[in-house]
Amino acid sequence: MIDPREVLQLHLVTEKSVKMKETGNCYVFQVARTANKPQIKEAVERAFKVKVESIRTMVAPSKPKRLGRFEGRTTAWKKAVVTLKEGEKIAEFENV
Repeated sequence: MIDPREVLQLHLVTEKSVKMKETGNCYVFQVARTANKPQIKEAVERAFKVKVESIRTMVAPSKPKRLGRFEGRTTAWKKAVVTLKEGEKIAEFENV
């Protein structure tokens, strides 16, 4: 069993994610790059004691960055949109 804190890194709060939470019962998380859908589902269910209906994942690619004359890239990260079953809510994020 994997620790949910290793899989779920951050709860993303944007205008779009708040609207998705209100209308579609979806929550958006930044997850570990190596995590797959079954691991994300297990982590959400164990961490928040809810039932997950579906998960959609996407990888945000790295972008070029400049700081003066130095060039580099930002890190790529993985995002998961978790849809909960009807009637389920994550109480910790209701005030957000």
